[in-house]
Parts: sequence; C-alpha cells; structure tokens
Amino acid sequence: MSYRLILRTFFFSLIALSLGFGAMAQGDFKPGDAPKPGDPTDPKARKTYASALDWERRRAYDSAIGDYRKANKQDGGKCFECLNHAYRLAFQSGDFKAAADVAREWLPAAQSDAERAVIHYMLGRSLLEPAIRSKKNSSGLADCVAEFKTALQLDPKQSSIHYYLGIALANMQQDDAARAEFQTFLDRDRKSPDLHPRAQRFVERIDLARARMAPAFTVTTLDGQRVSMDGLAGKVVLIDFWATWCGPCREALPHISKIVKKFDGQPLVVLSVSLDDEDAKWKEFVAKNGMTWLQYRDGGFTGLLSRQFGVTGIPATFTIDADGVLEDQHVGDADIEGKLKKLVAQAAARKPS
Repeated sequence: MSYRLILRTFFFSLIALSLGFGAMAQGDFKPGDAPKPGDPTDPKARKTYASALDWERRRAYDSAIGDYRKANKQDGGKCFECLNHAYRLAFQSGDFKAAADVAREWLPAAQSDAERAVIHYMLGRSLLEPAIRSKKNSSGLADCVAEFKTALQLDPKQSSIHYYLGIALANMQQDDAARAEFQTFLDRDRKSPDLHPRAQRFVERIDLARARMAPAFTVTTLDGQRVSMDGLAGKVVLIDFWATWCGPCREALPHISKIVKKFDGQPLVVLSVSLDDEDAKWKEFVAKNGMTWLQYRDGGFTGLLSRQFGVTGIPATFTIDADGVLEDQHVGDADIEGKLKKLVAQAAARKPS
C-alpha cells in the first residue's frame, strides 16, 4: 500500500473516529518483527512505538502521545503510523494543541497535494475546537478557515471539509456563506453520513452551528446497542458519569433510577457512563442494582468520553436538549428534574419533520 493511499484512507477513517471511539492500539506489534507499511523502521523508533502502544492500552494517553511523537522523530519524521496514532489519540482525547502540533510535524512528510490537503484539514480541525470555545478568538477562526480552504484548493474532492468550514464561518457570523458550505457538503458528500443530520439542522437553523453542541460521540452500550449522539436527535439526553467506588454516586443512584421511571415513555434517554476500570465489577454492580437503562464503561477520567465532556469529578451529569445542545452540567445529586421536565415538554411538542 502506497503512502498516498494510506493517508487518503486515513482521511475517511478520521471522520468516523472523530464521531466515536474505537480501540486504536495494535495488539500484535513486536519491535523485532518485519515492518509493515507505515510502521517505523528504525530499531529505536520501533521500541518507542511499542512503548506507546502499551501506554495506550493502559489508557495513559498523554504518555502514549508523547512516545508516538518521539518514535516519529527517531524514524526521521516519516513514520505514518506514529503520526496517525498520535493525532487521532490527541484529537479524540481533547488535546487539540498536541493534535495541531502533530499535524504540523506531518506536513513535511507529505508527498502530494492530496496528502497535503488531508493534513491541512487535520490542522484546521485541531484549531477549530479551541477557537470556538474562545469566543473572542476571531484570529483563530480565520486560521481555521484558511486551513480548510487550502485543503479544498489542494483536493476539491474532500467534501467533508465543507462541513467544518461551515462551522467556522457560522462562528464568524458569516451565515450565508456557512449555509452554502453545509448545503455543498450535503449535496456532494457520500463518505460521512453520520454528519448529515447535523448539517441539515444547521442549514435550517444556522444558530445551532454556533451553539455548544454535545460531542458527537458513538458508543456501544452494555446491552450491545450502538448509540450515537446525533442518532438521539429529537430526544433529551441525560448523561451521568459515575463509578462503583464513588460514594456520592451510589447515593445518587436512586435519584437517577427515579428519573428513568418518571420519564418512561417520554422523549428522554438516560446514559450512565462508568469510570470503573474493572469490567467484571462494573457489570456485577449494574446487574445487582437493576440499572436497566443504557450503560457504558469509559474506564476512568482519562477515558475518551470523559475527556470530551471535560469530566474532572464525579458524580457529574449533563443535560442535552432535543437539538443536541449541551444545556447544563451538575456535579453531585442536584435537583435536575425541573429542567428535564421543561426540556422533555419542548421535545414532545415538536412536530415530526
């Protein structure tokens, strides 16, 4: 497989991975094995790369990112898999500065305009999140727009870039230009269907493109359901971060259970996200306590979902309205039933589209 084909394939896998979480660490890599396409070839780099994979398996993401970047340098700056892992892991875990730095490290290794287009897109994505969060950072948004436009000039076929360009323009209050980008994305894109529901909502309500939208995550729950944030459009979502070892979380459990029962049959979805690192203990606790609603284990504060929501203490609950807008965060067993009642009533009153 050529470097160009690897990188172009990565572009589309990046779109999917930025919407959900998947295991990225390779389980069969050994420094003494013959290098596969994209793997590091330098002996020192291969040892560092193996160390990075091990850090990632143990969810020590900062250490993993550091070793992936170190392995790339040891390999002369040409290790695709090192950069691939480092960027995806940094981006997914919310370390956007590291993701941007990795993209910049990657540019000198690009061998074609198509490859440069992908990397400029990656850099733009890394700059976009912090620019949106810093409402006064107009220069940051302008930098994002420049990166996305450069990517499209280099490779106009990458239709997904129009979606993120639309978000940047919307946050710059360039509403007509933003709508045009979202519509172009919908008209041309065939690779990123998971983004289409949001793009359509943004065309109809451009203000949503400026709202604090909940991360577009996708998880597989304990009962095997594949749940995505955008797949829950039209419903209110309550996400509860907890752990079996957390006393206040156990005390709050009857309150969460009461909410599930009270809103049964109404447009409300409750997802409990455990920070337990022991799978068996978590499953046993869930079964013993009759936690019949959606359950997912993130594995700790360094879990990808926990980091995307910025969870630093538990219990922590988030309410998300029917448009996917992140409404509130409550730490502890706060009385959120009144808020939920209002949001659920608004969701139930909406006419089917």
